[in-house]
Amino acid sequence: MSKIKLEEISTRAPHSEKKDDTKEELSKILKELDDLQNLLYAESQHSVLVIVQGMDASGKDGLIRDVFTSMNPQGVNVTSFKEPTKEEIAHDFLWRVHKEAPAKGMMVIFNRSHYEDVLITRVHGMIDDDTAKIRMNAINDFERLLTENNKTTILKCYLHISHKEQRSRLQERLDNPRKMWKYNENDFTESKLWDKYMKCYEDVFDKCKEVPWHIIPSDQNWYKSYLIAKLLRDTLVGLKMNFPGVKK
Repeated sequence: MSKIKLEEISTRAPHSEKKDDTKEELSKILKELDDLQNLLYAESQHSVLVIVQGMDASGKDGLIRDVFTSMNPQGVNVTSFKEPTKEEIAHDFLWRVHKEAPAKGMMVIFNRSHYEDVLITRVHGMIDDDTAKIRMNAINDFERLLTENNKTTILKCYLHISHKEQRSRLQERLDNPRKMWKYNENDFTESKLWDKYMKCYEDVFDKCKEVPWHIIPSDQNWYKSYLIAKLLRDTLVGLKMNFPGVKK
């Protein structure tokens, strides 16, 4: 398999995709997902982990709101990984992640994930290339453990936006009173490191691909949500689940 080159992948929907038609199809898929997630929870034989990665302003929060809030909250958890606490730093980098992995019957969404420990840490020189390689090998082992021992299906999604679109969204956080709460003074500083982030992401795609990555064009939120909802729907259908009978 050839290496993923982000600059060669469009960040926008094909011209053939019509916004209104796609949003209508998304509504139908969300209804299917509600039923499928209920079946996942009832059967309790599989678990699903959705990893959402992307640059600042790529729309991670909006995606989670648009796709996952229509499901039964008893069977869906969202975990956001922020800067590690002192306790978390005292353990190996996967310690805080493993305990958030889904139990059978559950769907868990990681808003950012263990991949931050080989992305932002590398971009800012907190770890060197050798340490990053060791960590990526550990990530492969971790994901293999989940898939082989807990029947966890992992969907790894990178929300692919253009640098131009990111800068526009960051500026909107300053201009729109309804979005000012999202603004972080480091946002534009991090944006200047775009090329370094792209290089590190592409290395992650190449070194951690036992579980494949899905590159999701995300300049248009309606198309991004549709693609991930469709991916999740098709994945759950593929599990061929059945409702359990009466408990004895």
